[in-house]
Amino acid sequence: MLSVGVLRAHLLAARLAGPVATLREKSLRSYRLFAAGDPRTTLGLEPDRSWTQPELLRLMAARCGVSPDPGHTSGQDVIDPDRTIAALDAFAKRLKRAAVCREPILLGTGHPRWLHGFYAELAMALSAAGCPVLIPSHGRRVDIPTQIGVRQHNLWYVGGVGIVRLPHPSAPGSTPAAHTHSPLPVRVALDGAAARGGRLPELVVGDHGWVCGAGQLGVEAIGLADSDDPAVFVAEAEGRASVVVPLDDAVRSDYYRPLTRYVLNRACLSQ
Repeated sequence: MLSVGVLRAHLLAARLAGPVATLREKSLRSYRLFAAGDPRTTLGLEPDRSWTQPELLRLMAARCGVSPDPGHTSGQDVIDPDRTIAALDAFAKRLKRAAVCREPILLGTGHPRWLHGFYAELAMALSAAGCPVLIPSHGRRVDIPTQIGVRQHNLWYVGGVGIVRLPHPSAPGSTPAAHTHSPLPVRVALDGAAARGGRLPELVVGDHGWVCGAGQLGVEAIGLADSDDPAVFVAEAEGRASVVVPLDDAVRSDYYRPLTRYVLNRACLSQ
């Protein structure tokens, strides 16, 4: 079993918490854009009320441990590792309940390059515990707005985890997964499940638009979020996300493996 002390040391060494690569300037810009209702930062969430930038800074300080000082405008953000661990414990507790009740689960990520492995191991363990791991709307087209206009993608499941990929790979046989913050993939997945009279998830596990998009539609969601993702923490504060784990969501994929082991052990899902 990975001890709390070892996990905390790993979070700091891998820069998953503590001083992280996310720049303070980027985070403050995200808070400002969210306060202005910019869809690039709301991630499909329609907040219950207006949030000002100072309110968002206070929220992120409380949930992530970033500096609450509005005069701190540059440098690296800091995520409190103890908040990360506490949230991982809550995350594991919710997965344990899902496994005991054999709830149908939907998993998806907008960070396939870095986080797919984390979710895929959860999917495997939950499936082994008897949870139906859902893959609704597999292959369905998803048109996602990007900086260069609307681009066609396809919803695809790899190892039980939803991602979006470009429909025209650059190399034969390749299926490049795309990075996205959009809520459209989870909306397409849930719409497909409902339209076909299929099983709907009782829990969505993911990040970015997967969490906010599901929560906005009334489906319970838990996930991971960086210090420049205020929408996910607002969703938690307003009751549309049950657990959000603060961490850097774009480090090397193998750096998340100790977190997976810790969560699966706490959830009594280790094999």
